[in-house]
Amino acid sequence: MEYTIMNWFYGILFFFLAHAAAFLQLNGQFKWEWFAKHEWVIALFGVPMSFFYIWGTKYTVAAMDGLLWPTRFIGFGIGIIIYAILVNLIFGEGFSTKTIVSITLSVILICIQAFWK
Repeated sequence: MEYTIMNWFYGILFFFLAHAAAFLQLNGQFKWEWFAKHEWVIALFGVPMSFFYIWGTKYTVAAMDGLLWPTRFIGFGIGIIIYAILVNLIFGEGFSTKTIVSITLSVILICIQAFWK
C-alpha cells in the first residue's frame, strides 16, 4: 500500500469509529440499563470493533510510509479526543482545565507524528 491522502482519511476514520465504539461498549453500562443487562451482546460488538482498529492501523501505517510508532501515537491521540467529546456529550461531564490541556497535548502529539519529518 502506498502513501496517499486517502490512507490518512481512512486511518483516521477507522480509528474514530473504533474509539467511539469502544467508548460506548465500555461506558454504555453507566448510561443505559440495557447495556448493563446484556454484557454478552455488548461484548460481541468487540469483533467488528476489532476490524476498525485493524483497518485504522493498516491505513495509518501506509500513510506513515510503513512506520509503526507514529500510528500508535496517532491512534492514542484520537482516542483521547473522542473520549473527551463523548464523555461531555453523553454524560455531561464538562471540560476542566486538566482535560483541555490533555486534549491540546493529544492534538500536538498527532501533529508531531503526522507532520514532523
